[in-house]
Amino acid sequence: MEIDLPEVVAEVKALFARYEKALVSNDVAELDAMFRDDARTVRYGNSECLYGYSEIKAFRSARSPVGLGRTLSKTVITTYGRDVAVASTLYQRPSAPGKIGRQMQTWVRFPEGWRVAAAHVSLIDPPPELKS
Repeated sequence: MEIDLPEVVAEVKALFARYEKALVSNDVAELDAMFRDDARTVRYGNSECLYGYSEIKAFRSARSPVGLGRTLSKTVITTYGRDVAVASTLYQRPSAPGKIGRQMQTWVRFPEGWRVAAAHVSLIDPPPELKS
């Protein structure tokens, strides 16, 4: 298996940037389109465990659009072959001072294109190695 093929990394980096733009601007339609429409798609959030695309879509449509801005750091995108990638990042939000957010997404290339098949988002107190 080839890891981090440059052209595949570039594709996923572009998707990740598109996702981030949609997230902070609360573009619900774009966010919905980036998740796999499947009952097996999972998203764990700060206070929710969503199983299946319909639960994820319902969460997105009900979420408050306030305080979505954030700053990313330590973003790592690793690709496995041409059809699987993991994107991991840390983030800080002005609306959550003193906390550090963690986000991981598993991207898979399906016939209809790249989609998030699994995601995890959590907000924690910064561990010692991240305190400044």
